[in-house]
Amino acid sequence: MFISVLASFFISVFIFNQANYPLTPPAVGFSMPKNFLSRFNPSTENLRGFLSDQGRVLGAVEAGIFESRGMLPSGPDKPLGPQRLPQSSDFKVTARSAVAESCDDGFAFFTHEPDRVAPIASLTKLMTSLVFLEYNPGWETIYEIKKEDRREGGRIYLFLGEKVTVKDLFHLSLVASDNTATIALVRSTGLSEEEFVKKMNEKAIGLGLSKTKFSDPVGLNNDNVSTASEMVKLAKNALAEEDIRQATLTKDYQFKTLNGTQKYVSSTDYLLKNFPNNGLKIIGGKTGYTDVAGYCFVGEFIDQAGRKIMTVILGGNSSDERFQETKDLAEWVFSSFAWQES
Repeated sequence: MFISVLASFFISVFIFNQANYPLTPPAVGFSMPKNFLSRFNPSTENLRGFLSDQGRVLGAVEAGIFESRGMLPSGPDKPLGPQRLPQSSDFKVTARSAVAESCDDGFAFFTHEPDRVAPIASLTKLMTSLVFLEYNPGWETIYEIKKEDRREGGRIYLFLGEKVTVKDLFHLSLVASDNTATIALVRSTGLSEEEFVKKMNEKAIGLGLSKTKFSDPVGLNNDNVSTASEMVKLAKNALAEEDIRQATLTKDYQFKTLNGTQKYVSSTDYLLKNFPNNGLKIIGGKTGYTDVAGYCFVGEFIDQAGRKIMTVILGGNSSDERFQETKDLAEWVFSSFAWQES
């Protein structure tokens, strides 16, 4: 009787494993000592204990198989992440690489060539602003624009001899992506451009950005490179700083130089005009462009339930396309995934 029950148990285990995991070798083997049956007393108590022990072993085997396949059920130590809704469609981008990721737990909703190293243009200024905050000489410090501050590329708002506050330089760098203002901001710290770039690369290493490298503080140099995945990490850290976040959310900025010239600038982030939309808000972002890098954008979004995501587009084909693909990607995430309620 006992031998019959025991044989049935092991046959069931074998059939279960082969039916459900035919390609996975057992994580734990079942073996029986040669003299097992001669020593085993098949009393009811012993039988119950034996089957209980084997049940725990089977549970461990099953858990090991599930975990190796990333299928371990959720629990207190392994919370369930966002779940793809059955009716959701796939999403595609024309950009060279893209990522959409949860700001809370790093869950990747969408990836396209996420680890492809590419130039990041003026997305560089997120790192520039992060490093600047560590060496800020004071928001009301006055800086006079010098000949060596001049950088081409994009619209120029400041000219030789104009005196402005560091606060205005900071906003010109992030709102209008002004290259001349960014170099002036860097030099206001007392560091040379070379010293500042070294600090930027040290910061990248400190943040674990192994594929991110900088050669200048503005992004004109196409040796400033990163990946979509690493840009998510950089943007999370940069936008966690309230001064940076608020500057990137400024649609229009105006100030007066100490020379008395009134200046008006508008944000290069056109999505600020499209949100809030359908309960979705943009809460930070930065543009970038060079001929080699293409059109780039990183943005952070939040829905009415307070769920935040970060999106990155690198190598878009046009300015309008990078914004449209970002908008579509953000809306697709919130309509295609359900978050586990805590």
